[in-house]
Amino acid sequence: MQKSSRQKRSNARIALLLAGVVVCMVGVSFASVPLYDLFCRVTGFGGTTQIADQDAAEILERKVTVRFNASVQPDLKWRFKPAQKAIETRVGETQLAFYEAVNLGDEPVVATAVFNVSPDKAGLYFDKIDCFCFTEQVLKPGERVDMPVSFYIDPEMDKDVKMDGVTTITLSYTFYKAQDQSAAKAAREQANAGTRGNADIKG
Repeated sequence: MQKSSRQKRSNARIALLLAGVVVCMVGVSFASVPLYDLFCRVTGFGGTTQIADQDAAEILERKVTVRFNASVQPDLKWRFKPAQKAIETRVGETQLAFYEAVNLGDEPVVATAVFNVSPDKAGLYFDKIDCFCFTEQVLKPGERVDMPVSFYIDPEMDKDVKMDGVTTITLSYTFYKAQDQSAAKAAREQANAGTRGNADIKG
């Protein structure tokens, strides 16, 4: 009887321990995405760029050529391309570049852009002050927009021996159709309301 009671307590402790492990694993899985994102932003891992709230403190004589690349996922009926192929800039100098997007479909669409730079090690020193990629973009059918990105190369790059041979950095964006299309639905309803209003006026 005593052995049975001891066994039950042991089984209960094991069950409690296993439940704790499961809870921890679930917590880690939910935290992994934001933690990974934070890790990438802090380290520049995978070519992840940085975000700056002001211009660089200094501008160096060292020059870097920034090239621009663009692509669109197959399920998004947009044309998306850089307005310029490349910009030569001094390290620390703020630059403004543009991308052009056109909705080729017959419905409003919400899309979001993911981005990176190559070589990957340059991500730690590529600072964006403002970018269309910070927010979702909504384009109506046939709508064309110029999308700006303001950036500079951090002067700290000049102190990194791993960056000594880097003279060209490529900034790449890929647009994806957003899962949440509620803003597109609102734009469609607004357009339909406008059409009905015009019809009433003509009538």
